[in-house]
Amino acid sequence: MRVRKVVGLGGTFRPGSSSERLVRSVLAGCEALGAQTAMFDGPALAALPHFNPESAERTAEQRALVEAVRGADALVIGTPGYHGGLSGLVKNAIDLLEDTRGDARVYWDAMPVGLVVSAAGWQAGGVTLGALRGIVHAMRGWPTPIGLAINSVEQKPFAPDGTLVDDGIAAQVTLMARQIMGFRMEIAA
Repeated sequence: MRVRKVVGLGGTFRPGSSSERLVRSVLAGCEALGAQTAMFDGPALAALPHFNPESAERTAEQRALVEAVRGADALVIGTPGYHGGLSGLVKNAIDLLEDTRGDARVYWDAMPVGLVVSAAGWQAGGVTLGALRGIVHAMRGWPTPIGLAINSVEQKPFAPDGTLVDDGIAAQVTLMARQIMGFRMEIAA
């Protein structure tokens, strides 16, 4: 069986944000189950110029993200919940993946996609998670049954050293990794 490749993207301009750490935690869970992973965190996403569909020119950073997703078997996307929506940083990276529209596998067709939101309140987390699910469907992906919406005001999932210390959130992270790695797509001939 071929090793699965899982690409994570997300975070904020602040390195080590809670949304970035949650994506990295899911990727670590996938690695424990045999995956190879790659992470495009907030600072990496901040290096991407604004997506311009009118221009075919791409920077090395843009090409790296598109090629990583082209070679991926699954994605994990994390975002802060800003005013009930995903961050512009993450949305810009997703918009760049329009470059895969002409590929043999269009967009994220038949890919499992884990979704993570960290927001300063339950409403923003739930609304943003719903918005991400809609984007994944539009990109032909399959959101995992579990989606993580963390209330960063009430929940403190990480110790100061970055260790995931909340047992409930850790269980959700593990379940998401299992759902990503256990996903099978059967196509009738």
